[in-house]
Amino acid sequence: MARLVTGVVWVVAGALKLPHPEESVTAVRAYQVLPLSLTGPVGHVLPMLEVVVGGCLLLGLLTRPAAVVSALLQVAFIAGLVSVWARGISIDCGCFGSGGPDPHAIDRYPWEIARDVGLFVLSLMLAVWPRSKLALDDVLLPQPTLPATKSTSERTT
Repeated sequence: MARLVTGVVWVVAGALKLPHPEESVTAVRAYQVLPLSLTGPVGHVLPMLEVVVGGCLLLGLLTRPAAVVSALLQVAFIAGLVSVWARGISIDCGCFGSGGPDPHAIDRYPWEIARDVGLFVLSLMLAVWPRSKLALDDVLLPQPTLPATKSTSERTT
């Protein structure tokens, strides 16, 4: 379930931003934490990265690396939200498109942070325990099986 929930959130978040890259750049710029020269590249790459990470999690492909990237992204998003909240900046988080100034956003920050903390925990779980049913990792990268050990009675004969 952790893989599916996290994967769906990433795919939806990225897919909603892909058709509107300028909104993604505006959302990144609104946090006022990156130099302007980086907001464009980050705003353009982030939606693609979200879709790729989400797709990997949904398919169970490269689950551990995808989960680590997911956890790192969540840390960055949590830090960004805490930063704007602490500085009194009221912006739409841009998590699912749009972004930019929003006079009512401060009221949503606790819930957005809680959501991201939950997704961070799920990502950490997947990084620690990446194997799950119906995952391509199990087909493409099967776990090696250990040879059976002889019982005590077999060793003494």
